[in-house]
Amino acid sequence: MLRYLTLTLTLTLMLMHPWALADSDRVDHYEGLGAEDLETALAHLAEYRTHLADVLVRGPLLATDLNEVHQLTYTLENALERLAVDVHALAELLEVVHVASEQADAVTVSEEGKAWLEATRPFQR
Repeated sequence: MLRYLTLTLTLTLMLMHPWALADSDRVDHYEGLGAEDLETALAHLAEYRTHLADVLVRGPLLATDLNEVHQLTYTLENALERLAVDVHALAELLEVVHVASEQADAVTVSEEGKAWLEATRPFQR
């Protein structure tokens, strides 16, 4: 699970890097699939990562391939945006558990620790 959190945090930080947002005035052509929750975001990330890999191994990329990549990246971007939000919330919740453990607050550790475990369940693939 830690490996998935590390990967997610890395991807989140990359997404938040200024160069990732530098072209904010570009025109969007497609919406991509939304990611209403963490499980959906992770599923889309896995599925559309595979789609991207399939396109890239075809050989020289044709215009149709580039268009396919253009379309599928919208769904990947939506998934990463959702992951960024959820990872931030998970980090805040874990900090509550951390601070409560320092303060010997067993009730908070127990309640919020269980909440954190449940919230991170989708990472146990």
